[in-house]
Amino acid sequence: MNGSNYTQDAYTDIGELLDRGDITPPAPSIGLRDDGIGLFYRGQSNLVFGDPESGKTLLAQCAVADELARGNSALLIDLDHNGAGATISRLISMGVDEAVLRDAGRFRYCQPEDAEHMATVVADALDWKPAIVLLDSLGELLPMYGASSNSPDDFTRVHTTVVKALVKSGAAVIIIDHLPKNRDAQSFGATGTTAKKRAIGGTSLRVSIAEPFKPGIGGRAHVTLNKDRHGGLRASCPSDDREPLAATFKLWTQTDGDLAWNFIPPKEGEAAPKQDIVSAADIQTLSELTPPPKSQRDIKERLNWGSSRALDTLKEWRRLGSPTIVLPAPEPYVSGAEEHSYTAPGALPEHQYNTAPRSSQWEYGSKEHTEKVTS
Repeated sequence: MNGSNYTQDAYTDIGELLDRGDITPPAPSIGLRDDGIGLFYRGQSNLVFGDPESGKTLLAQCAVADELARGNSALLIDLDHNGAGATISRLISMGVDEAVLRDAGRFRYCQPEDAEHMATVVADALDWKPAIVLLDSLGELLPMYGASSNSPDDFTRVHTTVVKALVKSGAAVIIIDHLPKNRDAQSFGATGTTAKKRAIGGTSLRVSIAEPFKPGIGGRAHVTLNKDRHGGLRASCPSDDREPLAATFKLWTQTDGDLAWNFIPPKEGEAAPKQDIVSAADIQTLSELTPPPKSQRDIKERLNWGSSRALDTLKEWRRLGSPTIVLPAPEPYVSGAEEHSYTAPGALPEHQYNTAPRSSQWEYGSKEHTEKVTS
């Protein structure tokens, strides 16, 4: 050791690691696509986020049902008040045998009421070592510990106490989270502090609706890869997009009423569908600007919008041909008696403004626009 101090127990035994041959990067093996590539990593924390009713919990529950069907064990931590009855009923409809659900060695469900209850569940998991843990949702976990989702220190404390401890059990920990309400922040991922994204040891997946999930019918969702620490899933996404399509999640109701699903891998060169993140109201706002907007910076300064909102709306406005709407000039102010407040003969009623385009362009949202865009 050349005379230097070396406390052996404080370091990883690299020789033992090499002898075991355990030096390959981990591969995603949970929530298998049709091609055998998983969406989640075992022994890591994985995140699933998206808008309400986009299929986040459905997708994760399907991964749980898959693991149970493979003979493995699962823990469901329900903080989002889905309810035991609704959860068990859905798992049964997904083909999970009732005998498996009754077996505490294979399946456990809980609704922790406080931090002490959660500590008991975590301690049991460390001893039990389930294959998969579904924690739904992170937004309900943080307040349980008096933590703010916007505080890096608060998040790190709770993540270490709960999520890291569950990961130590060897499970694929799948955490459900939500998108922020602020559209400018949605491109970065889930709500709250960016410490969330740094803490992900496996994948972070964004789920967005393709066909709404309807009871008795089913639906589809696009699953895009927001983060992949080890790169195993990203290497199997045939697109160079910053956030490539990782899978299409399809779920349907069979004739016997049971649910079936699959995670369809993207085709070669298939990109994630562009999300409809530009509202008609924002396009209308740009169309009414006088003079017309010139750049992203121009829009930000005049409307006090964020960078993403300004750029996305400007691109869509230009794609539509830069439609402009001429608003009527304000009537001149007349000082004096009430009799001066009248509508001039032949003037339009107050609600019938002249919205004729300044040029031959169409108005965003009009019938002509709809026909033009969809043709």
